[in-house]
Amino acid sequence: MVQIVCPNCAAANRVPEAKDPVQARCGRCGEKLFQGAPVEVDAGRFQVHRRSNQGLPVLVDVWAPWCGPCRAMAPQFAAAAQRMEPKVRFLKLNADEAPEASAALGVSSIPALILLKDGREVARKAGAMSADQIAAWVNQALMQGA
Repeated sequence: MVQIVCPNCAAANRVPEAKDPVQARCGRCGEKLFQGAPVEVDAGRFQVHRRSNQGLPVLVDVWAPWCGPCRAMAPQFAAAAQRMEPKVRFLKLNADEAPEASAALGVSSIPALILLKDGREVARKAGAMSADQIAAWVNQALMQGA
């Protein structure tokens, strides 16, 4: 059983491993649990995803609108999300709107990618990357037992 947070209403949904997660819908709001795009979260929703996604790795892009490399990487991050869902949940956390969450994560430079599994950090990388680089980095981190 995997527990997946709805990108629309933030309800936790248990999905049997035998069920195709791409077809899974939220038990509360009826929206698809995976939409092929990163989920923009505030500090509160980030904590819900961190705490409640179980058995599903979560990749967080900590970014800011004034950051050129962040803006350049945004379409690459979206392309990686489209390619890698439902294997990984992709989140975007605006450091300017959620400074306390960024500080709690220990982010010192952006863009910062943080890979979480069952709520704990398993890998981190700073700097802009292409979709291929993001996918390769995530896959390598997950293969190393993350």
